[in-house]
Amino acid sequence: MKALILVGGFGTRLRPLTLSFPKPLVDFANKPMILHQIEALKDVGVTEVILAINYRPEVMISFLKDFEDKLGIKITCSQETEPLGTAGPLALARDKLIDGSGEPFFVLNSDVISEYPFANLIQFHKSHGGEATVMVTKVDEPSKYGVVVMDEENGRVDRFVEKPKIFVGNKINAGIYLLNPSVLDRIDLRPTSIEKEVFPKIAAEKQLYAMVLPGYWMDIGQPKDYITGLRLYLDSLRKKTSTKLAAGSHIIGNVLIHENAVIGDGCLIGPDVAIGPGCVIESGVRLSRCTVMRGVRIRKHACISGSIIGWHSTVGQWARIENMTILGEDVHVSDEVYSNGGVVLPHKEIKSSILKPEIVM
Repeated sequence: MKALILVGGFGTRLRPLTLSFPKPLVDFANKPMILHQIEALKDVGVTEVILAINYRPEVMISFLKDFEDKLGIKITCSQETEPLGTAGPLALARDKLIDGSGEPFFVLNSDVISEYPFANLIQFHKSHGGEATVMVTKVDEPSKYGVVVMDEENGRVDRFVEKPKIFVGNKINAGIYLLNPSVLDRIDLRPTSIEKEVFPKIAAEKQLYAMVLPGYWMDIGQPKDYITGLRLYLDSLRKKTSTKLAAGSHIIGNVLIHENAVIGDGCLIGPDVAIGPGCVIESGVRLSRCTVMRGVRIRKHACISGSIIGWHSTVGQWARIENMTILGEDVHVSDEVYSNGGVVLPHKEIKSSILKPEIVM
């Protein structure tokens, strides 16, 4: 089987992290976002992954070459010269997706994380005999999304309602699809939306089915959702393979610490923290609801909560970083500095406090 991952454009919502790396290569729970998806696809027998991309493909490819060998899966790029929306990239990659086997192929949005129940999806898709299956997830506030109205018994999709004013259902498109090759005949090579143009036509012919995603789901394309997504991911990890999580008197709740990170005495870490490889956390540090990426040093008695610390940055002694502060790559925060929601571009030195959320260029 094959899979197409919609990587798309610049990842503006996750800046300043995406100024250093394309969004799919930004670390999430200590590995690049896209790797979570590729590993799950490999587990259900996918042999080739095609990345639909229009921004810095050379960075993606050189990075993923290493993983091709490690995982034993073919990874190729389909490059857009202009943004083609969510359906155009399928038409562009048509020759890569069709191999005459008639097997359905996966399509994924690159910033979606979940438990990826791909095996269940394959089973459900083959059982209903329709042309396409979309995964849907339940939300508390459906009026913010496009809602999928479906038959609760057999999963057949009736219609889509964009940001409904009155309640029509609570299931939204989760950005994970399994499509028969025939779907490609419905898509022109132009900027076009799979959600608004392609799926409604398939639904009108009663050929579109939806499967409710078990477990958690999050689109982690912006910082606050990234932090929420980390909590959901670690919670799921606790249920499935809790041995991967850190344990000890200095740990509260779910914490993921890379094996070569160094943690000093008297720290208090958690809940919902990921600490990447090569990090040094000095003594007396307090971390909660945050991600500390590869090669970061956090000096004594610093306190970080609800924030993302980019690669190779330094946080000074007694500094306090909170309220969705995002430090880009190689940012150095001086001792005793306070940041309340600062968004700091790469390679900066912060010597004075950031008292209200602002971008530091």
